[in-house]
Amino acid sequence: MPRTPANLMWADALAIVARADRMHREFFRPAATGWEPPVDLLETPNELILFAALPGVHAADMELVVSHRELAIIGTRRLPALPGSTRVHRMEIPHGRFERRIALPPGSYDLARHDLADGCLTIVLRKVP
Repeated sequence: MPRTPANLMWADALAIVARADRMHREFFRPAATGWEPPVDLLETPNELILFAALPGVHAADMELVVSHRELAIIGTRRLPALPGSTRVHRMEIPHGRFERRIALPPGSYDLARHDLADGCLTIVLRKVP
């Protein structure tokens, strides 16, 4: 895509809308939820593909729940084991309990597969005719 003023303005507008959406979710999130991992949701003719950023989360520490209208990713990101003399200068990656509920497009879906690798959870939902 060429870097025209119109394209740059459109990119800025999309970034502002995405930030507003994140702030809205943060503000109205119940306190017990903890934090929400960012996700990408893509659709092909036969599948929904979801990518969630879950750095440092182990597969045993999370659960996927697929219902008719939504997908829930629930779990815990544990703090890394630190020696007693560790001095923390910055901790920006959230930890503790997380929950992310994603509304699914109309239709029926089956969990085809999921994989957690390199801090990225990939979920593939097969469309059921």
